[in-house]
Amino acid sequence: MGNIVAIVGRPNVGKSTLFNRLIESKAAITDNVAGTTRDRHYGKAEWNGVLFSVIDTGGYISGSDDAFEAEIRKQVSLAIEEADSILFLVDVHHGLTGMDETIAKLLRKAKKPVVLAANKVDEHKHQYASAEFYGLGLGEVFNIAAQSGAGTGELLDELVKGFTKPTEEEEPDVPKFAIVGKPNVGKSSLVNALLGREQNIVTSVAGTTRDPINTRWNVFGFDVMLLDTAGIRRRSKVDEDIEFYSVIRSIRAIEDSDVCFLMIDAQDGVQQQDLHILSIIQKNGKGLVVLVNKWDLIEKDTNTMKAFEAEVKHRMEPFTDIPVLFISVVEKQRILKTMELGMKVFEDRKRRIPTRKLNDLLLPIIERQPPPMYKAKQVSIKFINQVPTAVPTFAFYCNLPQYIKPSYERFLENRLRELFSFTGVPIRLFFRKK
Repeated sequence: MGNIVAIVGRPNVGKSTLFNRLIESKAAITDNVAGTTRDRHYGKAEWNGVLFSVIDTGGYISGSDDAFEAEIRKQVSLAIEEADSILFLVDVHHGLTGMDETIAKLLRKAKKPVVLAANKVDEHKHQYASAEFYGLGLGEVFNIAAQSGAGTGELLDELVKGFTKPTEEEEPDVPKFAIVGKPNVGKSSLVNALLGREQNIVTSVAGTTRDPINTRWNVFGFDVMLLDTAGIRRRSKVDEDIEFYSVIRSIRAIEDSDVCFLMIDAQDGVQQQDLHILSIIQKNGKGLVVLVNKWDLIEKDTNTMKAFEAEVKHRMEPFTDIPVLFISVVEKQRILKTMELGMKVFEDRKRRIPTRKLNDLLLPIIERQPPPMYKAKQVSIKFINQVPTAVPTFAFYCNLPQYIKPSYERFLENRLRELFSFTGVPIRLFFRKK
């Protein structure tokens, strides 16, 4: 299981810019339009061969300026509790502020590695200005300019040095199913229903949960590991930003799993939080089964299920080839069916298509409907093979790979899904020069 790094700091110090720099993409759109992207605060980063997850906590803060301080304090406390390492960002242009000191106080108490970075050090004179941050008592201050990337190398060297390598436990080689979703949707109750015992204390307070609990489930011919993002959460107050909380809670279980059961509440439908968790599942290339729980509480006619499923898939576009199962954990309706679907998706994710079969079936389709021409140039695909990776990945060899449009890429993915069973499994396509 990888390390989770949280970037914390007061507003406008450049957290999103640093986040983009670390994950080497423009995933965090640094404008202030709410909901511009559904996954702008979580990404995967790599430094010197070390992979880790990065969370930009700033993106989860809502509220007016006067409410900001309490919000930020809450986020930092949660990040300290859930992340493995903290990257604390300050702004050399504004100098040391009271808010920085408040955050530093929280971080000094934490038993987690903290790396302090002074951002916007883009001129020589700023090098000296950053010295005042030594007064925070958090050790060395790393001078960086997130915008240009200056100084981030030394910062990352220090960050990955502090990673506590996960202890190599002998994990049994069985499918790992993660049960994820926003708080209070019935995740623990599902595990309990499957196990037939009260494994997790279930209360109706959102967030009675702690570390992912892994349980071996060996019943009815199934032998799987259930990763529940649940357990007992003893908190004095459970009023954290629920979206941030459910996302950060789910990351570990998702990264460690083969297939994810994304539970949504039939009464609420698909919400922003669900899409947020979905994007983490896709980013990690995991299998997916959507479970609509509390179906017993919905008034139904003959079309209710069909209409609800269509709405779920519409909200999750463009990834719509996913199994949706309607369950009631309380009534124990279709509980075993969840495991059957999970196993099917697990098998589909491992599917390997022989190269010859791939070319025999797909090339004629491509010939009939070739990629659109680009500037009077014909784009032609000559050969396809499946790359040996954990996520089904296909390489298409062609003369002008740079001119393949996203719409044609989707066309190819849809043909692959029609020809071979990849239900609930993200597919990756690469176009390479022949």
